[in-house]
Amino acid sequence: MKKSDFDYHLPPERIAQKPLADRGASRMLYLPAGATAPRHLAFADLPSLLRPGDCLVRNITRVIPARLIGRKPETGSPVELLLLKRLRTDEWEVLVKPGNRARAGHRVEFPGADGRVLLEAEILEVLDTGNRIVRFHHAGLWETLLDELGTMPLPPYIHERLEDRERYQTVYAFHDGSSAAPTAGLHFTPDMLSRLSSMGVHIADLTLHVGLGTFRPVKTDDIRDHVMHSEFFELPEETARAIAETRAAGGRVVAVGTTVCRVLETLADENGAVRAATGWTDIFLYPGYRFKAVDLLLTNFHLPESTLLMLVSAFSGRERILASYREAIDREYRFFSFGDCMLLERDEGPAVNVAAADGEPGGNA
Repeated sequence: MKKSDFDYHLPPERIAQKPLADRGASRMLYLPAGATAPRHLAFADLPSLLRPGDCLVRNITRVIPARLIGRKPETGSPVELLLLKRLRTDEWEVLVKPGNRARAGHRVEFPGADGRVLLEAEILEVLDTGNRIVRFHHAGLWETLLDELGTMPLPPYIHERLEDRERYQTVYAFHDGSSAAPTAGLHFTPDMLSRLSSMGVHIADLTLHVGLGTFRPVKTDDIRDHVMHSEFFELPEETARAIAETRAAGGRVVAVGTTVCRVLETLADENGAVRAATGWTDIFLYPGYRFKAVDLLLTNFHLPESTLLMLVSAFSGRERILASYREAIDREYRFFSFGDCMLLERDEGPAVNVAAADGEPGGNA
């Protein structure tokens, strides 16, 4: 299957540059299983599409202010570090810009508002990917320093300044660690969660720390040759139990976003049973994959030729997804992180062995 099979034309004006004033005011394209055309609804209609006994699974990761602007001690030249993955207490894998002179042994310092250096990064290693391993040296509390010195790492297609950091967080964000938001969750308000809970929808949590590899483009013509990034996840025992009880009672599992979908499919057996685990996943879901754990998927609109567009194409059918995208563009939906959303029902197609999606996590199972 070719990368070009997942291309579409998106007018730049369709890319949402800022969040709506009301989180829950977005539109929602609903694509039922087997439907020839989508329905055009509002996110506020979500309760009417769910049933008592369904289980809504959400990602409670929290985005950290992962973009740090520092300087070289020798010259004062600006250097940007983007935190990608925490390896040890003070060691991170980072993206450095400009990276051509950021060699092992070099240091970057980060001054506070008064000019005093509060944080220093020592480059330990240059990886084959071009990323760096750095060790941070600091006297104060790491979380406090990061909050003071860092900014939110908004996606490159967003060009306007974000006035309120919390608008790039879900209202239920809890565990620090993501470099990007699980954006399907940005639509939820406390009132919506309360409505769903009161009507008998169970709400369960997991954590997947989203890395910027989510936005890494597919460069291989044959998508099966693409190497996925790995991301850390944790699915607790109570969530595994809630999913099992939902299945046993005939309810449906609703994944809030592709991050949740990837964790559940990583941990599901052939019968859709999901086990509790902590580890890393690099599962790649593309057309031909048979979903085992997820019945409905709430998701935003995704970039052309991206792995996330391939995932939703696997879930609901490539032709139906691309036709729905064209209709959404014609109807002036807002796209990407701060845009509108889709609710997709799983479309059962022929099962195909997806070699790249082995789904075996590392870490403690």
